Amino acid sequence: MKFVRKLLLFSIILLLCILSMAACSQDQDITEIADQTVEDAEDIQDAGSSGETGTDADEESVTMKMRINDTEVNVSWEKNASAKALAEMTKQGPVTIQMNAYGGFEQVGPIGRTLPSNDTSIRTQAGDIMLYTSDQMVIFYGSNSWSYTRLGKITGKSSSELRDLLSGSGVTVTIMAE
Repeated sequence: MKFVRKLLLFSIILLLCILSMAACSQDQDITEIADQTVEDAEDIQDAGSSGETGTDADEESVTMKMRINDTEVNVSWEKNASAKALAEMTKQGPVTIQMNAYGGFEQVGPIGRTLPSNDTSIRTQAGDIMLYTSDQMVIFYGSNSWSYTRLGKITGKSSSELRDLLSGSGVTVTIMAE
């Protein structure tokens, strides 16, 4: 009986040792994987900062001027493919968009070309400039929830100034290269 207890105790200790070693080797594998992932992330970051990947183009600022009827407005343009494509259009000459009031909170009009888009569900605010269905520009003087691609935001104007500027019919928006 004493022998059976010693054998059982020895078996339990042996089993615990095996499990501990297995756990340690798994931890080591996980640590090695984590270290490799960190190194890979640093390599990607270094490559991005040296221009080896295509991500630098997304970080370049987009500069254009916007005029609504006869009023020039300041715009903070997004750094995305849609805004960059619009900026490329302006290099050929001003882009003029005849807009129509819709819903009492926005002006919408055709851009004249399909732009790349990455629509996401967004709750807009006054001043937001959005791309809708890849070929329509929407400028908000109120708010709405829908799927859009953000192009930019008018800055330096209050909600009431934006409403006064955009709420009429026959709004013409002109976007020019800077």
